[in-house]
Amino acid sequence: MLPIKRSIAALLIILTLNGYAQTQHILPRSLPEAEGVSSAGIARFVDAIAASKLEWHSFMLLRHGKVVAEGWWDPYKPGLRHSMYSVSKSFTSTAIGFAVAEKILTVNDTVITFFPNQLPDTVSTFLSHLTIKDLLIMSTGHDPEPTGAAIRGSKTWVATFLGTPLAYEPGSKFLYNTLSTYMLSAIIQKVTGQKLMDYLTPRLLEPLGISGDDWEVSPQGINAGGYGLRVKTEDMARFGQFYLQQGAWNGKQLLSPQWISEATTSKIDPMPSWVTPAGKDSSDWTQGYGYQFWRCRHNAYRADGLAGQFIIVMPDQDAVLAITAEVGNTQSELNLVWDYLLPALQNDRLSPDPKAATALQKQLKALALPLPVGNSSAVFAKNVSGKAFDIQPNEKHVKNVSFKFTGDQCQVTVTSDTASYALAYGAGKWLDGVTRKPGPYQVANLVGLLPFKVAAAYTWKDADTLELVMHYVETPHAETMICHFQGDNLTVEIINSKANSKKIELQGSRAK
Repeated sequence: MLPIKRSIAALLIILTLNGYAQTQHILPRSLPEAEGVSSAGIARFVDAIAASKLEWHSFMLLRHGKVVAEGWWDPYKPGLRHSMYSVSKSFTSTAIGFAVAEKILTVNDTVITFFPNQLPDTVSTFLSHLTIKDLLIMSTGHDPEPTGAAIRGSKTWVATFLGTPLAYEPGSKFLYNTLSTYMLSAIIQKVTGQKLMDYLTPRLLEPLGISGDDWEVSPQGINAGGYGLRVKTEDMARFGQFYLQQGAWNGKQLLSPQWISEATTSKIDPMPSWVTPAGKDSSDWTQGYGYQFWRCRHNAYRADGLAGQFIIVMPDQDAVLAITAEVGNTQSELNLVWDYLLPALQNDRLSPDPKAATALQKQLKALALPLPVGNSSAVFAKNVSGKAFDIQPNEKHVKNVSFKFTGDQCQVTVTSDTASYALAYGAGKWLDGVTRKPGPYQVANLVGLLPFKVAAAYTWKDADTLELVMHYVETPHAETMICHFQGDNLTVEIINSKANSKKIELQGSRAK
């Protein structure tokens, strides 16, 4: 009987600690096998990520409400926020769910009733029919969608949205429309008098233990809604677990299961033009779209952000996977999940595998992005240190670049028309720092976001070529500057890691 008593006592301790952990907003941890997940299978998944050459920044896997694997690729770290891009949309639709529950609005309310003073001179029939539900399911009737026009224009974003003609009857066609999510945020602010984030804080963020987050705003002081949220990886996992638990958290029903089901089941066919009917079964963009959630293969659904930010909820497996990354081909990223991680999730508890579990932990702790390859030769540095170069007129408005090498650091000072930025890079290691220099991250309004946290490293590719890499570690993106020195002349190639970004080349000569 003694072993049985000990097992019961141990189980009671684990349950007590797990309950305490959730109460204290720390997700409980468990060994993979205890939750029916193969440590060796997770290791194969991580190996596949490495072999794919896709740039992952973090992941966290929950099974049965417990974290069974988590990892961050250095210089990304657990305590850092990460830009969510369109994962933000799923948080915005959740705010609409709370507003519906509080009977502040309904999804069938027409959009024009909220903004009587910002309507165009003529309200078309299509516009008069536009509802909150149409905003939620990306079927506003626009073609093209007006997000870019709003960000670049002089009007308020609401007025631009309402003033853009609708080509189709709302609800009839899917067209991804980030400004429609902004309208949801604007409606929340209109009816509650609070920014979307402030409205969500006591209802969702605080109960789930999400803190330290922030959300970009439009020039009119309205949370961007469709993008701009920054949270930590564990916060993403909490949000996914909240949905997996049908809106319940710590024994309290925060949002109704009916809303969770309504939001995460398909409401419209998002079939992209680039996917053939034959390829539908192999694409995670053809499975349906709900209220700012995408359906996935394998009966899963996800919050989905640019460059590979994902919160994947797998009800059939009772699992949640949070991912941050910078990936151009995000279908390839999802394929890794289905091909390698999904098979590791078994129906029953597995026998302990201490060897595999230990090896997995070692593997996860060693995750790191590759440092610039080359060397930190002091001889090469001596030829450049202390030199400044005047830069010819360019689209970046850079006027001057100077270099200084001290010990294992390289300091580059970039002077533009309006500011000067001192950027520090480590030799053979990531050097953490902050900068007010905007990077590849695209924002509408920098208020509250500066300074940016960065991690930077440098190397000499050869005697005349200096490579400088700076990750903006609360975003998916990095900026690489490759400096070519030819006597008194300098050529700088600026390469942003952001998908579809162009390479910019600067020309300069030794400052007199």
